[in-house]
Amino acid sequence: MDTDPARRPRCALIDPYSLPGIINAEKSEFNEDQAACGKLCIRRFEFGVEEDQEWLTLCPEEFLTGHYWALFDGHGGPAAAILAANTLHSCLRQQLEAVVEGMVATQPPMHLSGHCIRPSDPQFVEEKGIRAEDLVVGALESAFQECDEVIGRELEASGQVGGCTALVAVTLQGKLYVANAGDSRAILVRRDEVRPLSSEFTPETERQRIQQLAFLYPELLAGEFTRLEFPRRLKGDDLGQKVLFRDHHMSGWSYKCVEQSDLKYPLIHGQGRQVTVLDMDQLEPQEEDVVVMATDGLWDVLSNEQVARLVRSFLPGNREDPHRFSELAQMLIHSTQGKDDSPTQEGQVSYDDVSVFVIPLHNQGQGRSSH
Repeated sequence: MDTDPARRPRCALIDPYSLPGIINAEKSEFNEDQAACGKLCIRRFEFGVEEDQEWLTLCPEEFLTGHYWALFDGHGGPAAAILAANTLHSCLRQQLEAVVEGMVATQPPMHLSGHCIRPSDPQFVEEKGIRAEDLVVGALESAFQECDEVIGRELEASGQVGGCTALVAVTLQGKLYVANAGDSRAILVRRDEVRPLSSEFTPETERQRIQQLAFLYPELLAGEFTRLEFPRRLKGDDLGQKVLFRDHHMSGWSYKCVEQSDLKYPLIHGQGRQVTVLDMDQLEPQEEDVVVMATDGLWDVLSNEQVARLVRSFLPGNREDPHRFSELAQMLIHSTQGKDDSPTQEGQVSYDDVSVFVIPLHNQGQGRSSH
């Protein structure tokens, strides 16, 4: 097995909406790091149309658009990472389309139809502090859950094994969302700030732990409770309505059609967050503010502060270069190869696969008006 960093193949580095830079440590025949990026076009669903019919594109102006970047680091082979790279964005788009009406509302309605079954319904939603961004968070968490289930089925059917990490960044409605499962990492680098945007295997909240137990051992509920959380306890006149809810894998919110079992007494209350959200309008990004996303091959040898120093030393002197963010990503990867001309001059060597996205934030907040 050849892990000499000087002999690893490398491919062209990214522009913000192109492909990431990847170095293969040749641990396996195929690269265990995989990536995906592109434009998200969220279509609106006409309320009242059967859910098994086609989603309706009303007109181009009705699209809600954003952008998506994702890195996947395979463990035990590349199979899971390849599946995730080809699947997660589709899961996310479908989850977002299911809640898009709530996302574009001033405040997400209790019922997706927009009708108030009870006059106090908006108050219950307000007391929970549920905002449009919580629907995006819930969509990301549900997409992760759905993709995980798809990967499990596909690997079992094909007799393959393995898993992967997932690090995702999404810009939508003037906000940046970063979701992570595993040991990849994203940081925000500004002129005078370095901010971690992801946590590596953060503990579950107590709410989610209890809901997870109820999911795994439904007999503990004794037929008297529902593990799902709603803004208020549901009543008989909510049956058949699509209402806000969240489950054990979610700190954000989504909508579901109320069934008889949902009328049972709620098991828990509470909230937490595993997805980082940045409001671009409040952040007021400058021209050289970037997000650096990378798999653990980079972070094994470089700290957040070292990466930030490299970013700050590179960008100001290359303002006129249209490919400077791609070249910055390439330079970050080069700095893990132990070369004498490495910008860190510390000789660190990463023997893992390395993948990097460099995402400029300037003008990203202008997507707010894209619906």
